Amino acid sequence: MKRVSSHVSIASEAEINLDLSRLLIDKPRLTLERKRSFDEQSWSELSHRQNDGFDSIMHSPAFPSGFDSPFSLGTIGDPHPLVNEAWEALRKSVVYFRGQPVGTIAAVDHASEEVLNYDQVFVRDFVPSALAFLMNNETDIVKNFLLKTLHLQSSEKMVDRFKLGAGAMPASFKVDRNKNRNTETLVADFGESAIGRVAPVDSGFWWIILLRAYTKYTGDTSLAESPDCQNCMRLILNLCLSEGFDTFPTLLCTDGCSMIDRRMGIYGYPIEIQALFYMALRCALQMLKPDGEGKDFIEKIGQRLHALTYHMRNYFWLDFPHLNNIYRYKTEEYSHTAVNKFNVIPDSIPDWVFDFMPCRGGYFLGNVSPAMMDFRWFALGNCIAIISSLATPEQSVAIMDLIEERWEELVGEMPLKICYPAIENHEWRIITGCDPKNTRWSYHNGGSWPVLLWLLTAACIKTGRPQMAKRAIELAESRLLKDGWPEYYDGKAGRFIGKQARKFQTWSIAGYLVARMMLEDPSTLMMISMEEDRPVKPTMRRSASWNA
Repeated sequence: MKRVSSHVSIASEAEINLDLSRLLIDKPRLTLERKRSFDEQSWSELSHRQNDGFDSIMHSPAFPSGFDSPFSLGTIGDPHPLVNEAWEALRKSVVYFRGQPVGTIAAVDHASEEVLNYDQVFVRDFVPSALAFLMNNETDIVKNFLLKTLHLQSSEKMVDRFKLGAGAMPASFKVDRNKNRNTETLVADFGESAIGRVAPVDSGFWWIILLRAYTKYTGDTSLAESPDCQNCMRLILNLCLSEGFDTFPTLLCTDGCSMIDRRMGIYGYPIEIQALFYMALRCALQMLKPDGEGKDFIEKIGQRLHALTYHMRNYFWLDFPHLNNIYRYKTEEYSHTAVNKFNVIPDSIPDWVFDFMPCRGGYFLGNVSPAMMDFRWFALGNCIAIISSLATPEQSVAIMDLIEERWEELVGEMPLKICYPAIENHEWRIITGCDPKNTRWSYHNGGSWPVLLWLLTAACIKTGRPQMAKRAIELAESRLLKDGWPEYYDGKAGRFIGKQARKFQTWSIAGYLVARMMLEDPSTLMMISMEEDRPVKPTMRRSASWNA
């Protein structure tokens, strides 16, 4: 396996209220604190930002790579035998288009009778594969993927005579080979072939996040700065930042528009989409050029981030004191001073929450909208909240405290529960429409997904808890290879291979590789992690009366 000796840092984005012209001139470099051991301090403590420019991408090395890194765990030892097996399986999933690698298919399960769409390259599925290839210095496949999906964005997007927005990114694509004409064509799916005919909201966000990871890790700024990539980001952002009837800064979306791509009661403002939205906005803020249209989008992003950060940290956050406050809420409050702003009925709090919530810990709710709070815990949204610094340092610690306190429920025998708890009985019939795939503790309804291991590991490293990640990785290593790299596991503890799980699921393989490589070399977290914003005072401007 190849090793990387240095990594490239991208400058952090501007604070929302700072003056743009001043920021674009003043760009001091990032400095990093290395005095204490990694186990003794959180990632945010180590990464002190000192750059507020929007578009600057620096070429200074961040961390040395390898076991001699001051942040290496040091107890991993020699590479696990599973690593070589994983790389071999990952390489078998690579898709080629006109001789060039352009992605990885969802699964290489030759035993399965139905291929369905598992032979396609999914945008969200490819992200852990891309990170694994980047960490192994194999960057071409990532660049090719970014370029091919960028060009697919301009494809005609029609679903039953209705045209999707120009910024929509495909859920997946496949290589259509015509043997008679000896031609190859990329065919994209924007949701018109998906179960439920739902367009993916998360694809565009993952594309922006991956573009930043590629740029930061390789130092190749030419790709992000190219007119095509700049235009692609603007089109995606135009869909998300357009004004409408919403009174919230969060992004309204339908059920099944993300990793949970079936009816699971996440319509509205699901935490997974909001966390990815936040992270994509911050990534785009770093890469957009402040000229022409780019400058307008930079201003829009700054305004949205300001409101979105406040909204998520205040209204989506739940810990023991907040739960107690909601339990005592009064209803039907009509005024600007209302405490129960969403008119949540305390009797709607499910009984399980009172036992699940520890005195020490907290998490972001699954969904918040008028008169409704989804109290379920969702793994991806909470891990992304930590990685992107949507969560404050205190909230990040609380999320990890909760995972530690509820390890048996959330990790069990196979990391990690996609959501907790499962919905069942009458609630299952109403919310899922009697979905036979999403029965209790299976698939998206409380199933355990190995791909989430890389997100858990990233969150553990950023909060200074590598031993938690090591424990989770060792659990996965005890099962994954002998079970054939399943897509997901079933049961309360994740003990059973999923009843409809595909074997040799690519993102299960890649998720493990990324988790292990990240634990061996925590400095690789820098390409995906974002640091906490510094609080700043708003820019003071003189009024007209002062000038008069």
